[in-house]
Amino acid sequence: MKFFFCVMGMVMIVEGLPYFAFPQKMKEMMTMILGFPDSALRRFGFILMLAGLGIVYVTIGRT
Repeated sequence: MKFFFCVMGMVMIVEGLPYFAFPQKMKEMMTMILGFPDSALRRFGFILMLAGLGIVYVTIGRT
């Protein structure tokens, strides 16, 4: 459980960095994302999940 919270904390740090460093650019990005079709966002999210799963598998799953 300790490892899980450590990972969640790291994810929050990485996710929060762009909002802290470039708030105006993030607002522009959000308005741009609103114009994307749902299918494109789903495809992008699925690709990110597969990439994350691959990274976890390569780094932790093969021990």
